[in-house]
Order: sequence, then C-alpha cells, then structure tokens
Amino acid sequence: MYFGGDYNPEQWSPETWKEDAELMQWAGVNLATVGVFSWSNLEPRPGQYEFGWLDTVLDQLADHGIGVDLATPTASPPPWFSLQHPEALTVTPTGTRLTHGSRDTYCVCSPAYREAAARICGVLADRYAEHPALTMWHVHNEYGTTCYCDQAAGSFRTWLRYQYGDLDALNAAWTTSFWSQRYSDWAEVMPPRATQYLVNPAQYVDYRRFWSDELLAAFKEQKAILAAATPDVPVTTNFVFGGWVPVDHHRWADAVDVVAIDNYPSGTGLGPEEQTAFAADLARGWARRGEWLLMEQAAGGINVGTRWATKEPGRMTRMSLSHIARGSRGAMFFQWRASAGGAEQHHPGMVPHAGQESRRFLEVCELGGLLGRLDEVSGSQVEAEVAVLWDSAAWWAMQGTHLPSSELDYLEAVQSAHRQLWRAGIGVDVIHPSADLSPYRLVVVPSLYLIDPAHAAVLREYVAAGGHVLMTYFSGIVDPNCRVFLGGYPGAFRELLGIRVEEFYPVAETELADAGKGRWWSEHVGPEGAEVIDVYASGPLAGSPAITRNSFGGGEAWYVSTQLEDAGYQRLVETACRRAGVAVPDLPDDVELVRRRQGETTWTFLLNHGTSDATIEIEGHDLISRQPIEGVLTLKPGDQAVVERSG
Repeated sequence: MYFGGDYNPEQWSPETWKEDAELMQWAGVNLATVGVFSWSNLEPRPGQYEFGWLDTVLDQLADHGIGVDLATPTASPPPWFSLQHPEALTVTPTGTRLTHGSRDTYCVCSPAYREAAARICGVLADRYAEHPALTMWHVHNEYGTTCYCDQAAGSFRTWLRYQYGDLDALNAAWTTSFWSQRYSDWAEVMPPRATQYLVNPAQYVDYRRFWSDELLAAFKEQKAILAAATPDVPVTTNFVFGGWVPVDHHRWADAVDVVAIDNYPSGTGLGPEEQTAFAADLARGWARRGEWLLMEQAAGGINVGTRWATKEPGRMTRMSLSHIARGSRGAMFFQWRASAGGAEQHHPGMVPHAGQESRRFLEVCELGGLLGRLDEVSGSQVEAEVAVLWDSAAWWAMQGTHLPSSELDYLEAVQSAHRQLWRAGIGVDVIHPSADLSPYRLVVVPSLYLIDPAHAAVLREYVAAGGHVLMTYFSGIVDPNCRVFLGGYPGAFRELLGIRVEEFYPVAETELADAGKGRWWSEHVGPEGAEVIDVYASGPLAGSPAITRNSFGGGEAWYVSTQLEDAGYQRLVETACRRAGVAVPDLPDDVELVRRRQGETTWTFLLNHGTSDATIEIEGHDLISRQPIEGVLTLKPGDQAVVERSG
C-alpha cells in the first residue's frame, strides 16, 4: 500500500528537508512525489541545470526508506521559456493569448514546448535512472490544458485528415451543409473558437477528441524516454476529472503502467463521500477492473462552493479507505507540507501550517499505521455485479450549447445512478460502452446521448443473452458525429426498449404516479411492446408512460424518461437489481459497504458515515481493530472495519 504525497522541497530550507524525511518515516510514508513543479529550479536558464538540491533530497528520502515518484516538471514551463517562445503560450477560444504567471500556460502543439519537455525529461532520466529511491515516474501533472492557437489549428487539420481522409468525408460527418459551413480547402478548417452563435456540435466534439490524442502523444514522447532509461520502473501520470478536461481516460489507460487519479470531491452532507466512491469506481473501470492508485486528495479540506470546509476527525481516514476498498493501491495526498506562500498556500497539507503538533498530522500518522494492516488486500478484486456506463465523448457532446435544454447534465445523470447503488451497498463498476458486459447481471445506462452503433449492438446482444438493462432519458439520440438517429427516439435503442418517443418535454419538475418526482426532463413515450410500469400524474403528459420495461430475448430492458429524485430512483434501482438476481444487502443508513475477493477469502469494508451506531450482521476478523467478529458488528459514528473471512 503506497502512502505519502506530493513533496515540494524547493519551497523549504535544507534544515526542513531533514525534518521532513524523519517525519515521513515516523508517519509511515513510503512514497513521495517529487519535482512536479520544479522546472525553474532544475533549469533556471536554458540548458543550465542545478540538480544538487534534488540529489540531496532524494538521497535523504532513500536513507529513510522512502521511495520517490519522480516527476517530469513539464506542466509549468519556467519564465525564461515563455519569454523566449511567446508563441507557445495558451490562446483562449476568444483569441486572447495568456501570459506567464500561473501554471499550465503552454500549448502542447508548440514544437518548442515539446522539444523543451523532451529535453528536461531526458536529463532527469539520465541522472536518476539508477537512484535507489526511484520507484515510479510521474509524467507531467493533470493533463488538460486546451489551446486554440494557429499551431493547434494546424495540428487539428492533420488529425482530421487522418480521421476522415478527405474533405468530402469531413463535410458529411460534420453536416457542413447547415449554415453554409461547407469546406472546400483544409486551410478553412479551424478549432471551435468563439463565434457569433452556436458552434457546430460535431466540430466541438472532434476537437475534444483531437486534443485528447494530442496530449496523449505528448505523454507517450516522455514515457518512451523514461522507459528506455529504466525499463523496469513504472511510468504514470495523474488523471484529473472535470468538465474542462479534454482527456478520454478510457483510451489513455492503456498507455500508462499504473492508472492514477486525483480526487477532490466537493459539496455538503454525504455528497463528497458519494463522489469519492464514483471517482474510485470510475478509476477501476479505466484500469479494466484492476487496481489503480489514488495519487492526490486533500488531507484536511473539502471545497464547499466558495470556501474550504475542514474534514472533521476521522473523515480523511474513511475517504481514504473508500478509495482502497474500490481498488486503490494506497492513499496519496497533495501535499506533504502545506505551503507558506504561493497561490495554493491554503490548500491543506499532511503537515499543516500548525506543524506536526496538530490533530491533522496525528490522523495522518494513524492512517499510515492502519494501511500497513491492509497489505493482504492488495491483488484482490472488487465484487461488482452491476455496471454503470460512462463515455467521455457522450459527456462532451452534452456540453454543447445546441441541446433542447440547458439543464441536461450528463455527469449528474451518471452520478445519480451510481449514488443509488452506493447507498444500497451494491458493488458497481463504471465502464466504457465498449467493455465486456458479460460479468454483470445489470447494466445501467444513464443519458447516453451519443452512442456508436457498434456499442448499441453490444447492449442488444447482452440483453438478448439474458442480461438486464436500466436506461434513462435522452439516450441513444445521436451517432459519434452528433447526427440524430432518425425515425423516433431513442433511435439507437428503440427495438431493445420496445418504445418510440416522438417529442421531448423539458420541464422543471414533474410528478409520477408511483416513483415520486422527476426533474429537468420528460418525454412522450409510445410503447411498442414494452410494459408500462409507471405514468406521469400531472402536466401535459398526465396519464402517459413514464417508466417502461421490455422483454427482449432472454433479458429485459427498463426505460426511465425523466430524472427521478433519489427516493423513487433508489426504489426503482433496487427493484431492477432484484429482478436481475443481484442481492440487495440490508444496511443501516449512511453505511458504505464494499466487498473484495481473492479465491475463497473476502474482505468486507464497512464505513459508518452517519451520526448513530450502526449494527451489521457479519462474521470474520476485523483487520482494523484486530478483533474477531462473531455474527454482529457495531460501528460507532465515524468508525470503520475491514472484515476478513475465508472459506
């Protein structure tokens, strides 16, 4: 189990370095990410390198038994680079070229940037390939910066030529006959910059695809350099998740040796716990149901709107364990020591501004000791009989400005589906539509607006062979080029669902006869073989089908034509699970359950996020308390257990 976090020794004195190594050893830290934002310290002038300070830090960490995840610092070029190459600075969609002064101000399409990045990467590889502390390579940081400059435009055209071959194919795919957008020369094709009105949706999604591929090419360039120098040292980068990120992590996962994510949940109540579980299940899906690594999280805070909310005692430990329960190979943080200055000086650290004599550092040490008891869980697989489909391209397509309602929210639709399963204690994988569906009894398909016909065929085959599907509104509407499947919605799934939708009815709120309230959306559903399960009770669709279920081959497919509120949604999800043969555990409220298995041994993670004692019927041995559990386990508020059972 890896335990540690980002370490930025360049911000501190040599005296503090020595103290840090001793404190890390005391806390049980075994991996430190070093050098993420160190380019200007490593190369203060072009071609002039200063490695003495880094040599000392790495030697001290090695002497204290701490491995290093050594980073290439290419996410933030130094000031001299920006001065020499102003053409490499980021350009916004409105045409504004940004200036140096923050992080991530570069264009990945700039030849000068790519050359400089490869050069510093190569120098690091040559110098530290044999260093005893080197445990892992960390390329860049949170790939995601998008640029709309002329260099990017040229690279975009090259990518389009490869994808489509000629302009006729591009014009057909982008429906450029609309609004007189037909291209007659490649030079006319531009990125989706700011324009008079709505952007072409196919152009917009293709630019996201292109940028993901361009960033991936930049990553692979550095990985090749590192792998050549140290073929036995894993190479990764930290995936960051958000609506602004133009990265298809499903595709990227095959290029990294370890899937690693940063996770900074936000919100109030149990929202951050729900987001944590979703991010972890999504990471495991990217890792093809295997193990992965939580590279960053905040030790002491949660973003609540415009402020940080402090994690109360025990919450950091529970959220870390939730990641580990879902397949993480450890718990890492940003950052080790909270910065005294700089733009993120108030970002929580494992060692806060108050120092080691603090509640937070004590909890960090306790977590380090606890992880040492969970080593045997590594290598086991998370049990999941339910899958939720997720596709970055579908998300990008639903971020367009051309949709019939601005309230349509793909991320919320997917997270809402996942949330019902999380609350019910049902194991779930979040996977791409191209994944193998055979391991699952139930597949949930929330608002999959964009779908490849080949992936739609996989879903039909899965249900025909006896699988169960629960699909929600606004799914199967367009193909990968954002062209509508004609003949009635949801065009890609009408036969599977046994329905035909003629019209959409975007609404703020609606009421169903049995399932409670719906939000944002409703549809005029016409059954074509499907059974009506629930109807709208009010509004223009009163009496019309709202939820249907269709027998298809050996399985069945549900359709929900609105965004149900949680109470009704959870009842529906649990009903669909039971019909699919998925056991629904009897859990107290606010208790999180995840089960991992290897051979005949299971490990059941139980986390009490509530404010009351929780009693669970279970037998085995608790790895945390080191006590036997003989039939009944009582967890006090905020407590956790990992119950091992063999046979």
